[in-house]
Amino acid sequence: MYIASEKRYEKMKYNYTGRSGLRLPAISLGLWHNFGDTANIERMKEICFTAFDNGITHFDLANNYGPKEGAAEINFGRILKEDMLPYRDEMIISTKAGYYMWPGPYGDFGSRKYLIASLDQSLKRMGLDYVDIFYHHRMDPNTPLEETMGALATAVRSGKALYVGLSNYDGENLKKATAILEELRVPFIINQNRYNIFDRTIEKNGLKETSAVLKRGIIAFSPLAQGLLSDRYLNGIPEDSRVRTDGRFLNESGITEETIGKIRKLNDIASKRGQTLAEMALAWILKDGVVTSVLAGSSRPSQIIDNIKAIENTTFSEDEIKAIDEASL
Repeated sequence: MYIASEKRYEKMKYNYTGRSGLRLPAISLGLWHNFGDTANIERMKEICFTAFDNGITHFDLANNYGPKEGAAEINFGRILKEDMLPYRDEMIISTKAGYYMWPGPYGDFGSRKYLIASLDQSLKRMGLDYVDIFYHHRMDPNTPLEETMGALATAVRSGKALYVGLSNYDGENLKKATAILEELRVPFIINQNRYNIFDRTIEKNGLKETSAVLKRGIIAFSPLAQGLLSDRYLNGIPEDSRVRTDGRFLNESGITEETIGKIRKLNDIASKRGQTLAEMALAWILKDGVVTSVLAGSSRPSQIIDNIKAIENTTFSEDEIKAIDEASL
């Protein structure tokens, strides 16, 4: 039986999520990859145990994480039941619905029918009575925003979610959704969006600025750009990389000599800071205090230890910020 480290809260930094009372670890664990049917359950346990032993209390899932859809929730539920259930009240567990999950018109996007049914399924897969955060996973161009936000309100009022979040929204729709959720008195506290040195969409579409103004938190996924912002691609594409083994999210055609050149320049900047490229990439996201937490995945426990080192230095000089911009944009 797993027994958590007594020193688990000594090093991690915890940030308030927007204006709520909920604090999230600066580094959270994402189960988007490495927790599906093709993964080893003992390795999954090692990853979760290492994360929790080092103060990572937040575990982020979605209904469609796999492969196959739902597999990550099933596997995480097994780990909870067999080893981590005594620590449930020390954990923040989140899930989402919004992408394709099952056939027909009721298993995708943002209808009330889909969101409430999906949450019920997620709770069953994980063996939970509630999740701490339930997200709408993406904007729906066809369902009225009032209906989608109303479904999130129902999730909270039913006791199946403590807080709600929005994922992959832009600044304009965030304002509209926030107004509805405030009127419904729903504890909407966080936005989840892709954000890294190479992808600054949330700066361009107003999401980052709007979140700060509205006092909502941000949690950034893909902080290492699917591994590009690490030392793995300094000398080209390794054979065991995600590009070679799973081209769904990182395509070989996108890794050009120009991209490799940018990675090398960024690595030089990181070295001068006394950090690895991955550490600097995570620290860069946290540098201005607007982002609450960085959502990092892991394929092995050692990566978690490396990721946590990023919080030791999140201060950047103006010259360093300028150099990173010139190397990456």
